[in-house]
Amino acid sequence: MKRFRTHLPVTALALALGLAGCSVGGTTPTGVSAVRSQASTTSAGSAASTASTGTAGAVSLDALADDTHYDADDLTWDAASEVAVTLADGASAAAAGTSSSAVKVDGDTVTITAAGTYRLSGSLSDGQVVVAASEEDVVRIILDGAAITSSTGSPFVVQGANEAIVYLEDGTTNSLSDAATYAGQGTDAPDAALYSMADLTVAGTGSLTVDGNFNDGISSKDGLVLAAGTVTVDAADDGIVGKDYAVLLDGAYQVTAGDDGFKSDNEEDEGRGWLLVNGGTLNVSAGDDGIKAYNTLTIAAGTTTVEESEEGLEAQHIIMTGGTATVTANDDGVNASGGSTSSSTTAESGMGGGMGRGEMAVGDYTVDISGGLLTINSQGDGLDSNGNASISGGTVVVNGPTNDGNGALDVNGELVVTGGTVAAAGSAGMAVTPGASSTQSGVQVTLDSSIPAGTVVQIADSAGTVVAAFVTTKAAASLVFSSAAISDGAEYTVYTGGTATVSAGIGEGSLDGASEQGTVTAGEYSAAQGPGGGGGPRW
Repeated sequence: MKRFRTHLPVTALALALGLAGCSVGGTTPTGVSAVRSQASTTSAGSAASTASTGTAGAVSLDALADDTHYDADDLTWDAASEVAVTLADGASAAAAGTSSSAVKVDGDTVTITAAGTYRLSGSLSDGQVVVAASEEDVVRIILDGAAITSSTGSPFVVQGANEAIVYLEDGTTNSLSDAATYAGQGTDAPDAALYSMADLTVAGTGSLTVDGNFNDGISSKDGLVLAAGTVTVDAADDGIVGKDYAVLLDGAYQVTAGDDGFKSDNEEDEGRGWLLVNGGTLNVSAGDDGIKAYNTLTIAAGTTTVEESEEGLEAQHIIMTGGTATVTANDDGVNASGGSTSSSTTAESGMGGGMGRGEMAVGDYTVDISGGLLTINSQGDGLDSNGNASISGGTVVVNGPTNDGNGALDVNGELVVTGGTVAAAGSAGMAVTPGASSTQSGVQVTLDSSIPAGTVVQIADSAGTVVAAFVTTKAAASLVFSSAAISDGAEYTVYTGGTATVSAGIGEGSLDGASEQGTVTAGEYSAAQGPGGGGGPRW
């Protein structure tokens, strides 16, 4: 009787994700069941035109199977068919068996030439594992306490296969470390510690440390799915790269990169170059962009943290349907830009709710937030779209710039708010507010001078009930707030001080000890006047 060993991804892949710990302002977040979008997408609605909506933020396994190479069956195999390979300096060998002929050993280079499941254990202090199978073959490599280092190039290269699966055995620690300098670099030559020319899946519950001393840490020149694992990547250039797509389903990934952290970079094929975070935990510290996609970047579930970056999230189309994302950026926090601007139009000053930079091109770029909790701390623009932006659910908290040359919200087209909770604080010179198409009202608060970090700002209705409390993370002179608690046309009083109980800077407050600053009327916004200017009542 055959012995089958089943390894399935963790439950976040198939389960609907609730918006734990965040207020949704009385609306139901929109879910996504597919992620492929065309580069010619012109609005947030059509950016997700291939996706059906529902109450769950997470993308379904069936949809992922349609759009990627990944299938849960990839993680099920017959244990009796495994080929055991022992790695040892000058003495690597495959255990005798009917399939061991597919393992070739030449010095300290171990080459796997056929489909199958291969269990690698041991170490190579200066060697390499190569997968050189046919384009029809699925090759599964189980790392079972394997440590591979190369002084001349990449320690792990997939030259050929239909799909390569790197499985991290439960309870094991594994490592890959490449050379600081490679010899003989040419087109499609390996340039990462874990490098694949085929579709690549990383799975299993073990751990893997990847040191990309030359260039990238993990790189697939096809599709990439991170299904599980505890993985730490430290790379001289990009941390983790998938060309056609890059997907995180589960696991814990810590990425430190000299350039971009986690990205998909296919700029040539229509509908490719997209990235999805659908579960797990992702922490990124990057010298340039934290998380980047050429086409569409979607956060649907899980916990995403960009601890350090120039620009935090960047793509032509940025979608958030669920999960939690915390972004810190030296420049823009969320930036919808890049790609073609062939379908661009022009937005004039004051159009679309608070435009104040003269005429600006409105390109084929979108930010679309329908669920989850997004918190931004940026030195440049907080939430920035070179096209349009929409917020229909979830919670968006922006701790924006202190200089008047940038804004907490910066939308070249129109910012449409129809649900959710939005609190955007920052400088006053470039304040952007919800546009005329918005169906949910809000208030704009502009102060005479900046208030320091740690200041409680409270908004109370005519009965003295606090409808919102916000605590500044840094100096701020402007606050734009929108939620279902704000009634269009109603008058609200703004206070500073008092006490507040907040999560991600927003929550409930008490007016005891607070100082009244003035009143605002919901839905009445004033366009910013450019650097040094700014509209709205000043106190």
